[in-house]
Amino acid sequence: MARILRKALAFGAASVALAGCMSAGAKIPTSATPITPAEAKQGAEYHPQLLAEFGGAMSGTHATYVEQVGKNIAVQSGLGGARESFTVSLLNSPVNNAFAIPGGYIYTTRQLVTLMNSEAELAAVLGHEVGHVAARHSQRRQKAATTNSLLGLGGAILSGILLGDSGLGQTLSRTFLQGSQLLTLKFSRKQELEADGLGIEYLGRAGYDRRAMGTVLASLAAQNALDARLSGQDANVPEWASTHPDPASRVQSALTKAGTATGTAGTVSNRDTFLSRIDGLRYGDDPAQGLVEGSTFIHPELRLAFTAPQGFYMVNGTRAVSIQGQAGKAQMTSAAYSGNLEAYVRSAFTAAGGQNSTLAPQTIERTTVNGLPAVFGTARVNNGNSQVDLVVYAYEFARDKAYHFVVIAPAGRAGTFNPMFQSMRRITAAEAGSVVPRRLQVVTVGRGDTVASLSRRMAYDTAQEERFRVLNALAGTATVTPGQKVKLVVRGS
Repeated sequence: MARILRKALAFGAASVALAGCMSAGAKIPTSATPITPAEAKQGAEYHPQLLAEFGGAMSGTHATYVEQVGKNIAVQSGLGGARESFTVSLLNSPVNNAFAIPGGYIYTTRQLVTLMNSEAELAAVLGHEVGHVAARHSQRRQKAATTNSLLGLGGAILSGILLGDSGLGQTLSRTFLQGSQLLTLKFSRKQELEADGLGIEYLGRAGYDRRAMGTVLASLAAQNALDARLSGQDANVPEWASTHPDPASRVQSALTKAGTATGTAGTVSNRDTFLSRIDGLRYGDDPAQGLVEGSTFIHPELRLAFTAPQGFYMVNGTRAVSIQGQAGKAQMTSAAYSGNLEAYVRSAFTAAGGQNSTLAPQTIERTTVNGLPAVFGTARVNNGNSQVDLVVYAYEFARDKAYHFVVIAPAGRAGTFNPMFQSMRRITAAEAGSVVPRRLQVVTVGRGDTVASLSRRMAYDTAQEERFRVLNALAGTATVTPGQKVKLVVRGS
């Protein structure tokens, strides 16, 4: 138990970005082995699970475009029947992520697509994931990780129960990771870099500018740094740094390899075409999954809202919200409810401990929060030479509906979350109806437009110019010119 709790306290939930890979000279021959029936079966088994974890597959013109680019770049891998055997999915997820599993299943989130600035960059990201499939990275990783059962991010293997090195028991580990959508496992840096190199090779074969791998990684590094600064994290230590080369360190490597790689080199970027095709794509949270607005989470469909403690940041997932800070970590989620809040809390403790767990609250109390019946339980657990507090705080919203927080904090510091516990409330129909999501809007720079004037149109109260610059890959003092297409984030369905 102590070992598991140490892992939980070490867990961090910043959004993981593109998992990349490449080593010098990596080649996939044009006669590469096609996807086997066994690989296709394995991928088909896990595909629905991954869609569920990442908000589902999108449809419509945006998804069709991403699929076309993905299949076109898959053909460049040399895998026989690639166009027919690859499945390319645009995921309804607000995190920057892309991954692949055996059987030719490759994925990118809509949020990562909004960060891109050309079709070549989209092809680079998807080509990177195709590289994982072509190089059989998952299969090679699987041999070294026999306890894992679910395949995922960047071709790495994802555990179906205990993902990565984080979690309070098997079940809580899975739930925390679902809440933050950090479905990632340690994966070979060499293999990550190898996929970068293969993606660059595919770009050249397809006629794209091979530098696109470097430029999309640069945007990713800039977004990571901005997100970290805005949420008070350390931008110099990305969450995946111990196992995945962070984007900033990979940019120059990718650009160098793009310039020295042998074989076909192209110049196509298709920037304007790409921007036109992604115009209107949803940006950030989907109201159906709730929205994080500053320090407040609001869910118009569930009709609830709460506020994170000062200094904490939130990551919204498809089934849970993760709350992260220096003084502890929390998650808001739900479970089956039979009408007994005390039993509900005890069940949450059991779930937190994992299979065959005897973890139970040492104290349990009833109260009322903003008119909601509530019950909370606490337990202090040994954690090596120290102790941690586990708190489950549950609220009844209806006879068959309850929601709860699970908190892990150093002993004596769980009180940091008291303001959050007391902030949980119902929202009115009018408040729910006033929630308007964000979307991407592509505009043409006119005479008199500047970075400053365009930034003021961004649907944010803070860091408007910084967000605009990162979104459009405008580093330093770069300016805009009339006739140029740029992206804005605006309010609107």
